[in-house]
Amino acid sequence: MDIEAPPAHVFGLVSDVTNMGRWSPECHRCKWVGGASGPAVGAKFKGWNKRGLMRWSTVSTVVAVEEPSHLAWEVDGSGMRWGYRFYRTPSGTRVTEYRDEIGPKSLKARIGYKLGLLGRDPDAIVRAGMQETLNRLKAGAETP
Repeated sequence: MDIEAPPAHVFGLVSDVTNMGRWSPECHRCKWVGGASGPAVGAKFKGWNKRGLMRWSTVSTVVAVEEPSHLAWEVDGSGMRWGYRFYRTPSGTRVTEYRDEIGPKSLKARIGYKLGLLGRDPDAIVRAGMQETLNRLKAGAETP
């Protein structure tokens, strides 16, 4: 997603995870936990998520902070790493959001997938949510 704003500004919007509810259609709220107050490797935050009738919370650990080019975290028990990369462009920033499987899913997550509690095609839902997140981020970053 190309955004007409400087990388440091866009990075700041994403790295303040307390804003995630503004961007994500699934994660409606986050807060720093365990004494963390901002992005740093090892910092933890709790996220509250919803998809359809499902509601759940997660705890994530920040694993990469390279301001203003990269931010990533691992969601405890999910086997997933989420991240954003920010590239300077002539008109601002190109942002990519990614999700990598880094380990096995928890039993609870595997059961949710198997029973279809997260939708018939949860990965397609996640990809659509990522696109919506980037659309919302673009709108927020480009608004004066």
